[in-house]
Amino acid sequence: MRIENAECRNSMNTVRLSADNQNDIACAADLLRRGELVAIPTETVYGLAANALDEAAVAKIFAAKGRPADNPLIVHVLSLEDAAPLVKEIPEQALLLAKTFWPGPLTIVLEKSGLIPDIVSAGLSTVALRSPSHPAARALLRACGLPLAAPSANKSGSPSPTRAQHVLDDLPGIAVLDGGACDVGLESTVITLTTPTPILLRPGGVSLEDLETVLGKINISGAITRELKPDEHAHSPGMKHRHYAPKAELTLVHGSPEDVTRFAKEQGADGVLDFGDNPEEQARRLFAKLREIDLLGLHKVFVRCPEQDGLGLAVYNRLLRAAEFREVHADVSE
Repeated sequence: MRIENAECRNSMNTVRLSADNQNDIACAADLLRRGELVAIPTETVYGLAANALDEAAVAKIFAAKGRPADNPLIVHVLSLEDAAPLVKEIPEQALLLAKTFWPGPLTIVLEKSGLIPDIVSAGLSTVALRSPSHPAARALLRACGLPLAAPSANKSGSPSPTRAQHVLDDLPGIAVLDGGACDVGLESTVITLTTPTPILLRPGGVSLEDLETVLGKINISGAITRELKPDEHAHSPGMKHRHYAPKAELTLVHGSPEDVTRFAKEQGADGVLDFGDNPEEQARRLFAKLREIDLLGLHKVFVRCPEQDGLGLAVYNRLLRAAEFREVHADVSE
């Protein structure tokens, strides 16, 4: 269903809007101002957006996704100037990061101001902020004049959506602003500046190495490569609960392509995934391939483990969580 003007009304049917149509962007902005949800394209993945300052609107995100309430959301803004009212202060490190990486796939965690409802931050004293670079996301932010809370636009736990059709498959009835395929294909990098030394909470489109060229020493959260302990809080999206996973059982396998294929056959796998050795291509293809596993009806899939530096660390992190931390080494002995 297409809407050709800005007179938007709620519909029981999915509304597919075009990011190339100014009337459709105006329609999406109108929906957001009225407290409704809109799935929006970003350079990372499609996000399920709501007015971040409207507690009732944000609650609709959690309900639509089936998202646990202890999983904080990222708030999207046009610039650091727009972020300023949402935080207690903007430290020098945040200025440096924003100057270097915004707009882009970097989320910065700072102490929040009273404007941010607790539901957005999952009860934490902090808020996660980023400025997306996708032209449609930026046009929508300008049109609606709101900060937008926007986790991935999928059912909680399933592979993130990198195309509008993925959103339509997961969340029928939600308005979708179709901006084509996402360029990065993985969620943003998340770094907190609320600790004496910055901590990388989630790897993503901006690598640890790139961050360290700006800030120097950065610590790495142990939760990037392990499950959170029962008493640990999730300080970033993607740190807790099952994430990014198809219905099939995934297992990460370290080894050469030949060894992984042989090992998977010996273990009775009905599918093998090898994303090659180009991290950017791995990231762009990852979630679409994980969704394809279910379309093919596979049940037991082995995935060759990527390298764990640069963007490869982000791919590895997503695969670990999709595999629920099942990880083995192929036996290369004769």
